[in-house]
Amino acid sequence: MSVHDELTSIQRSLDDLSRSVSRLEQQMGSGGLDIRRVRTDCDHLRESAALLKAATSAATAPKRPDLVTIPDTPYDDSLWIDTDDEGLGARDRHAP
Repeated sequence: MSVHDELTSIQRSLDDLSRSVSRLEQQMGSGGLDIRRVRTDCDHLRESAALLKAATSAATAPKRPDLVTIPDTPYDDSLWIDTDDEGLGARDRHAP
């Protein structure tokens, strides 16, 4: 089976579990600590399965790199006034 099929099977099983827990809650009442704990665990499993499904679908989707547009116009020289040319020293001084 593929990963998608396995995740779908897990989702169906968790849906069945949720329905069973709901029937059990109706029979036992939802006020008990044990049944609330089972309901919470069931909900956490459903959330974890949804996160796993989202992570696998994101991992299998082809990723396109973000494109960065570089302008053809030259940079503004005022950006480089207070910098030194690397390896050449400052503009107003001579290299040794």
